[in-house]
Amino acid sequence: MKPIKALLPFISWLSIDVVLGAMAGMLFFSQLLHVQLGWEIYALLGLCVWVIYTADHLLDSRKKAQIDLSPRHQFHARNQKTLLFSLALATLLGLLGAIWVLGWTRELLWSLVLAGAIGGSMTLIRLGGNAGNGLKELSTAVFYVLGIAWIPLLRAEALDRDWRLGAFLLVFTLLAFLNLLMLSWMDRKKDEIAGFPSAAQLIQPTQLLDWIRRLALLLIIASLALFIALPSFFRMYSCILLIMVILHFLIFFNKNLNENQIRTRMEAVFLLPWILLIF
Repeated sequence: MKPIKALLPFISWLSIDVVLGAMAGMLFFSQLLHVQLGWEIYALLGLCVWVIYTADHLLDSRKKAQIDLSPRHQFHARNQKTLLFSLALATLLGLLGAIWVLGWTRELLWSLVLAGAIGGSMTLIRLGGNAGNGLKELSTAVFYVLGIAWIPLLRAEALDRDWRLGAFLLVFTLLAFLNLLMLSWMDRKKDEIAGFPSAAQLIQPTQLLDWIRRLALLLIIASLALFIALPSFFRMYSCILLIMVILHFLIFFNKNLNENQIRTRMEAVFLLPWILLIF
């Protein structure tokens, strides 16, 4: 058990949990849209997510001295050269892999446009300073869900891309936003010291907690509504979303857990869609 516990922080610091969660999210939308994807698509998504998150953490780790940074950012500051090399290698592999897997098709073209939009959004938020408070969480949630659903959306039949899909995309996006608001609340003091833009810098901590509770309640109601109103095929997916929201709420407001435990368990919640492999 001790070796496993020792590895857990590195899994989180290296964003491996986020990568696996994103791949689980792609499985969620691929099955929802009746799209079969090969392992190489999941590998490409994993590389893309890892590159984005690692680049973001590396940029953050350079802003302040290590004493001001979280353990994650301290890790990136200490291992900057190794991670920069790994980042360049992963980017190159991702580009070559995308050309090999997708070919010179509209999927590749639009995927590059999406990658450019994500990069542009990150740059503008960083340059905006305090004006970016709250926008980082919202844009990250939108691009995260759009990224995991991107290829399934492009490959789905037109009949499957209806209002019900829009409802699931909206709920999943708000769930990702809820997760980021919770993380912003926990990191509010460190972010303020380091000068990182976040939603917690936009409103008071008590108000942010109220918004977190309200959003969680709204998502519980929305997931239940989808479970009740939609045909039986969709109930598995609405049930997964409902459980993910409830787990977020129970984990975040559990006073017996420290911040690292809360963070690790909330990221683990996004692994839940892997259960679809059983059905």
